[in-house]
Amino acid sequence: MPGPTDHPPDYLLIGHIAHDVTPHGPQLGGTVSYAAQTAVAFGQRVGILTSATPGNPLLNDLPAEAAVICVPAEHTTTFENIYSDGVRTQYLYHRAALLGVDAVPPAWRNAELIHLAPIAYEIDPALATAFGDSPVCVTPQGWMRRREPDSRVSPAPWDAADLVLPHAALTVLSEEDIRHDPGLEAVFARLAPLLVLTRAERGGTVYQNGRAQHFPSIPVKQVDPTGAGDIFATALHIALHRTGSLDRALRIATQLAGRSVTRRGIASVPTPAEVAQAFELQSGR
Repeated sequence: MPGPTDHPPDYLLIGHIAHDVTPHGPQLGGTVSYAAQTAVAFGQRVGILTSATPGNPLLNDLPAEAAVICVPAEHTTTFENIYSDGVRTQYLYHRAALLGVDAVPPAWRNAELIHLAPIAYEIDPALATAFGDSPVCVTPQGWMRRREPDSRVSPAPWDAADLVLPHAALTVLSEEDIRHDPGLEAVFARLAPLLVLTRAERGGTVYQNGRAQHFPSIPVKQVDPTGAGDIFATALHIALHRTGSLDRALRIATQLAGRSVTRRGIASVPTPAEVAQAFELQSGR
């Protein structure tokens, strides 16, 4: 009988889930968590390749509609954010198993859309070229960090950028990801065919064919920005593929990400009705 890995998903996500340590107990985090919920809201058949301890209850918080392959690991990737006077210090206590080409089922290599979403330098760069002509979206923040001996997370050089970015149909990152080295904006813009750098309430910049174009955000009252970048990248990847219009896809993704910051945690992901409304509102522009 065919199983969930016998057919290619519409949207394949690769990256670790995160066990986020919070004052309210463990919570599911990581780009794949927010991106999967967003892709489901778009009506996509979602596949997730991740790694965690076997039977980790946080896996149950992933969308029930998604097919999940979990590479067994001694630990689940575990983060904690500690704030002091408004300054965040991030800690990485554990990291799950590395994710490489061999972990991808043969049928999944024909997925319609791919999203490489590392959070703890866990993805083999070779995956950027493992999917033939399927468009690959890269959200590279997890390749640009390392864990110090005291478990603090600090910026790190991304030595494999030139092996990944030229093969990505879409690269999305935030200015926060490169705050330690703003010059990376120009470096990545030269490497990536289509780079989108988000700037929170100031919108963002699109780099395509060597040209830079600003796009605005939508005015909202922010409650919690967690996951907004993941929602934006996923919505942009799907909307661009669906409409063929970068301008329209940017407006759809900006609307959904803007709405997401008015809600907290995983509840920030868009609903199917909100996705349909975003497409309708942007259909005539």
